[in-house]
Amino acid sequence: MLLTLERPLAFFDLETTGIKIGRDRIVQIGIVRLQPDGTRERYQTLVNPGIPIPAETTAIHGITDLDVAMAPTLDAVAAEILGHLDGCDLSGFNCLRFDVPFLAEEFHRVGVEWDSSQLRIVDVARIYHQMEPRNLSAALKYYCGREHEGAHDALADVEATADVLIAQLERYPDQLQGTVDFLGELSGDRKRSPDAAGKLKYDDHGAVCLAFGKYNGWPLERIGKNDPGYLQWLMTKAELPGSTLSIMRAALADIQA
Repeated sequence: MLLTLERPLAFFDLETTGIKIGRDRIVQIGIVRLQPDGTRERYQTLVNPGIPIPAETTAIHGITDLDVAMAPTLDAVAAEILGHLDGCDLSGFNCLRFDVPFLAEEFHRVGVEWDSSQLRIVDVARIYHQMEPRNLSAALKYYCGREHEGAHDALADVEATADVLIAQLERYPDQLQGTVDFLGELSGDRKRSPDAAGKLKYDDHGAVCLAFGKYNGWPLERIGKNDPGYLQWLMTKAELPGSTLSIMRAALADIQA
């Protein structure tokens, strides 16, 4: 085996109700415990999160409220999960940013102490990004077969970007449509924030909502009806960028018109 281990390495992954650490909950955990001799021990369980699973999240991992209705809660299986992680270093894909802190916070919520500070953590996603850079020079070499001469010169960069897009359309003719509407949708352009600072966001109906604070996800109109004082404070006292305030005022003017 190419991997030299002095102790087991536990690869683990969480499926959750969302990506907000401290607010969202675990609905499934999978663990593969790789032993120093190369053998693997597998563990997986569904977890009842105690809150509804949003439809958009179910669309990603396929786990429904019905699937977890009879599953154990986290506090009921926490000791079992810890047993599979005991004595191991950790690994996962993007686990340093998401899975490790998410699991630690969830354990803390149910009164379980889990100290991973002394464990080594191998994040496969970070190794991937280190070994296979995803910058413009790498894209030009991959799709067009040439080095990026003049990298970080503005004109050279946009020339290379145009060449890469054309090459992508040529390489994936069955998957990509050569229209701006299709490519923009694939890029997620409609999901960007209304404001440059990312303090606002759109809901599914196109209404401008807050993207922070106690009314995160609430349309401005709804906040204005339920807590006008908070909205007034935001627009006069909070240190929001001028461009954000401008969009908030315009949205509220449209609502009141």
